[in-house]
Amino acid sequence: MDITKYEHACLVIDIDGDKLVIDPGAYTTDLDASKHIVAIVITHEHHDHIDTDLLKALIAQSPDAVVYADKTVLENISAPHKKPVAAGESFEVGPFSLRFTGGAHAVIHPSFPPMANIGVVVNDNLYYPGDSFASPDGPVKNLALPVAAPWLKLSESIDFLRSIQPSMVFPTHDAILSDTGKKLVDTMIGNIAKDLQLQYERIDGKTITLKS
Repeated sequence: MDITKYEHACLVIDIDGDKLVIDPGAYTTDLDASKHIVAIVITHEHHDHIDTDLLKALIAQSPDAVVYADKTVLENISAPHKKPVAAGESFEVGPFSLRFTGGAHAVIHPSFPPMANIGVVVNDNLYYPGDSFASPDGPVKNLALPVAAPWLKLSESIDFLRSIQPSMVFPTHDAILSDTGKKLVDTMIGNIAKDLQLQYERIDGKTITLKS
């Protein structure tokens, strides 16, 4: 299972040429439309996780792709194949097993209305929580760890990493950080990972093979 981390919080997972795209949002400017996409997962409705123009371009190249998202997200997008999902549900699509978790976006401020958010566990291997620190409800070997957002502070990212204890962790959700900010995160999270005997790696713009 190969994974490519694109700008901000977009992931593309590839198994023998079949692709799963997660959160193609407006802050992701380096993702090209691609063929052979079998599924697209959108964790929630914020524009940094779903860009409608980018989504249309992806579907134009892969018209059979199934879009998985909360029903409120699907109401506002146009796609030929849409599947509403909720936390606790699991689906099989192509070579991918998708198990959804969470259900609620992390609180930004009490004055903001609550919003749905689903995390996804892919093939019982990779966990991407979207905008939350919801438990994956089981062990995972690889973790996409949010490290910068209006809804989090880094101590929460550290506590989440400690609770999950994956074999490998990489940072995500960090387009709002400067290069200096990313280096600071890498140092702090990297030191915690070292103490926990975990592998920490920044994989921005890279394709790596995840260990199963």
